[in-house]
Amino acid sequence: MVSAALALAGCASSPTSAPAGTDHSSRYSITQDRAPSGNFDASGLSDAVPVYQKPVRAGNMSSYTVWGKQYSVMDSNDGYVARGTASWYGEKFHGHKTSNGETFDMYQMSAAHKSLRIPGYARVTNLDNGRTVIVRVNDRGPFHGDRLIDLSYAAAKKLGYQSRGTARVEVASITVKPDGSMFMAGQPFALDGQQTVQSAAGGAVAINDGQDANSGLFVQLGSFSSRDPAEKLQVRASSLLDNPVRVRSVDTASGRFHRVQVGPFQDEGSARKTQRLLDTKGFSQSIVLTDSH
Repeated sequence: MVSAALALAGCASSPTSAPAGTDHSSRYSITQDRAPSGNFDASGLSDAVPVYQKPVRAGNMSSYTVWGKQYSVMDSNDGYVARGTASWYGEKFHGHKTSNGETFDMYQMSAAHKSLRIPGYARVTNLDNGRTVIVRVNDRGPFHGDRLIDLSYAAAKKLGYQSRGTARVEVASITVKPDGSMFMAGQPFALDGQQTVQSAAGGAVAINDGQDANSGLFVQLGSFSSRDPAEKLQVRASSLLDNPVRVRSVDTASGRFHRVQVGPFQDEGSARKTQRLLDTKGFSQSIVLTDSH
């Protein structure tokens, strides 16, 4: 979708009327966005997998204007984290082009954002229930009110707010360096339960075994820029587990973050067993890592 078209994105973000002279009827086969028919099950849908990609120009004009309002695109997504309202978009835009030329698929984990560079990646957390998804940001929008991000219908359903239309969320960018190392909101980050530690050179290194003598092994459920959602997630996890669950506050170059962690564990096998249990309870984005006590 082009930027002007995305101004209408999302059944929850569609304005009641368009500016004079704006006509999108020829672009889409339906006028009002909606959810797909049937009972689509998003529970088993995998998150987007962040990968390194060289910077591209498509969809990344330094500034652009939609409906008379000017927006700026960030020079870099590094360290970005923000809270706000998420909406979603679906069937009306399914199969049409996104702002960087990709095809929008409402059944995939994708999103639209006004200022993040695209394509990019972000972890989106529903602050009301603690659920998280990782999405590929490949579109522009939403341009309605104070909305922060527009998720695909599938991503919104996985976060549990598709029927409400909107949700309070935290968006944390995930950036991937040419060497494959990942950072989320300025913190070292890894997928597939890999541990992440800081190398002597300051970069993020993923490891699969061993344990730092000065650290413990934890299952991390999430990391937040404010303490309130972290404590809510702690309470939710504590009600399901016999293991200790803590909120550890750490100061980074990007600010203070509050990590929700289960443990410590004596060995990786015990940590993985708890991680699998958590996955069955809806904590699908946990990671195993080493962290100081």
